[in-house]
Amino acid sequence: MPDTYTNKLLVIDLSRKSFETIPVSDLFKTDFIGGKGFGAKLLSDMVPPGTDPLGKDNPLMFMTGPLTGTMAPAMRGCVVTKSPLTGIFLDSYFGGSFSPEIKYAGFDGIIIKGQAKNPVYIWINDDHVEIRDARHLWGTDILESNRLIKNELRDETIKIAGIGQAGENQVLFALIGCEYNRQAGRGGAGAVMGSKNLKAIAIKGSKPVAVHDPKRFQAACAKAFKELEESPDVEAFRVAGTAASVDYANETGLLPHKNYQSGTFSKASQLSDIGQSRHIWLGSSACMGCPIRCSKIGAVRTGKYKGIVTDIVEYESAALMGANLDISDIRAVAHLVKLCDLYGMDSMSTGNLIGFAMEACEKGLIKAPKGIELTFGNVIAAEHMIHAIAGQKGKLGKLLSKGVKQAARKIGGTAVKLAVHTKGLESPAWGPRGVSGMGLAYMTTDRGGCHQRGFPVSYELAGEWEGKPLDPLSSEGKAQMVIALQNYSAGRDTLVNCDFGSYGISAETYAELLSAATGKKADPDLIIKTGERIWNLVRCFNLAQGLDAKKDILPHRFVKECLPDGPSKGHRISEKDMDYMRQEYYQSRGWDKNGVPLDTTLNRLGIGYAGPHQ
Repeated sequence: MPDTYTNKLLVIDLSRKSFETIPVSDLFKTDFIGGKGFGAKLLSDMVPPGTDPLGKDNPLMFMTGPLTGTMAPAMRGCVVTKSPLTGIFLDSYFGGSFSPEIKYAGFDGIIIKGQAKNPVYIWINDDHVEIRDARHLWGTDILESNRLIKNELRDETIKIAGIGQAGENQVLFALIGCEYNRQAGRGGAGAVMGSKNLKAIAIKGSKPVAVHDPKRFQAACAKAFKELEESPDVEAFRVAGTAASVDYANETGLLPHKNYQSGTFSKASQLSDIGQSRHIWLGSSACMGCPIRCSKIGAVRTGKYKGIVTDIVEYESAALMGANLDISDIRAVAHLVKLCDLYGMDSMSTGNLIGFAMEACEKGLIKAPKGIELTFGNVIAAEHMIHAIAGQKGKLGKLLSKGVKQAARKIGGTAVKLAVHTKGLESPAWGPRGVSGMGLAYMTTDRGGCHQRGFPVSYELAGEWEGKPLDPLSSEGKAQMVIALQNYSAGRDTLVNCDFGSYGISAETYAELLSAATGKKADPDLIIKTGERIWNLVRCFNLAQGLDAKKDILPHRFVKECLPDGPSKGHRISEKDMDYMRQEYYQSRGWDKNGVPLDTTLNRLGIGYAGPHQ
């Protein structure tokens, strides 16, 4: 009977200039479902300890899920590799139309191995695969190379994922730009692609995606669409995207200001949906097959940056490139974010790093580039640093291209105290000092500082979790909530769904979509247990790569410095709080006191992996 899997992965070896397909077994699908699960298992099997993330032996994988390419709403794709920024597991997600095209070409995923001698791009047309010369494309930005490849192949309908100059120069937080204007943004997958001399992957497919039970699947899709339509949270995303979160974070004291020194910004509304609708937005847009339409089509219509065509400035970028740098002009922020997108550089990490550099310069720890006033609020300085980092130009540009953790260590002294990251990944724009559970989520995330591995903020600020009172400032009772959110998140990331979809679509409906699509019985417990299996497998992988409990911590700023403003003024997450939450989390996870999964836990989850400390 048909199902939504193609049952094969495309493996391309750039060193050998060869390709092959490998089968996807029933057991593999049963245990790991797709997306994150496939990537986690393959990475664990393929990447031994000590593998250089920028070496030829680190694979770069583009994975789909079992619902990708179907009419199921709000589906995405993911990139999986070993991160050059953190040295541990990396999965980064993207919307748009590139991921469905992988399915239409007949593959559940693409695995890139090896290293080309000269710049190349890959052209996939159903079963036809070519490795083409890309020396003429090297040095172009993401949108320009997209245009040139389509012209060369004489087809505007081709879907492309590629890198800009930041990826070519192996900036450790370079991203991959995916068709169209969607990014696999965090952790440096673009640098891995650049290290392989791979400029882009162009793909076109013509094969339909079958489902096991079309009538049942259509009914499940109708239910999912109905749930999205009836969700007030989804309606809020449709109206204002994530930009409305700027005011929300500001009112709750979670908005980073001046390198996270404080949690509020007096001009926050100028960066939120209020400011963006006034100066940028012209209409709404959506990823392929998604009814949420959270994105915006727009252009800067007045001022110095007039004429710049731009998407919505998402919350994370608006907060980190705006409030965090003390910049309130949304038009300037849109310009800075657009530069990052063109260069192929994570605007979240970039905003974090520039804020770090501005504070370090303010405190006399570093010198500003000649002729530049590296001060908070200076748009010209921020733009200069974006160019310098992407091009690895100048002493400071080269230093910051290594990420905030390495930059702070290189500077030395008190600079380490100014570096806001977890496990080397620059922190996102939700300061956790007023929401301890979010702090625990940062401490334990599988790829470093990340808000997308369970987001307890909304529960903590509402003061309730599963009908029980919840104190956002307390360190007690947070582990079970964080674990439940992480397991469900990892399970959904195997499908691979958009986070926003889960604000409307129920766990039962996701399970029904999976059952109807594949013909295999699924329920919410299966998705959650699969998520738990993946989480533990990734933990084992990270331990093998050198992670230990000493790295399950928050940065100095959140631990030693109290919030100076906002509703949680005077609060911090102390070392005692961290110790308590960490041990409660380890015990609840079935890990030992050093954060290593116990044999009983691994056996229960069916993971045949002996950790490095066992």
